[in-house]
Amino acid sequence: MKGVIDRFEGEFVIIVFDDGKVESINRQLIPNEAKEGDVIVFESTIYIDNEETLKRKKKSKKYLEFWED
Repeated sequence: MKGVIDRFEGEFVIIVFDDGKVESINRQLIPNEAKEGDVIVFESTIYIDNEETLKRKKKSKKYLEFWED
């Protein structure tokens, strides 16, 4: 299962999952280097999918540039 870090709230990380579900996860379960916008994968381990994060950021940037014109 994949989700994107929306924000940090104290001891919790707010994750928006690909199915639209939003959950708060204890910060200690997420990699220390994680930041807002990172794609987090929840499998046997929890890790940052850097390739997917970059792909989604590029896609978002295209949409934002479209709406700026």
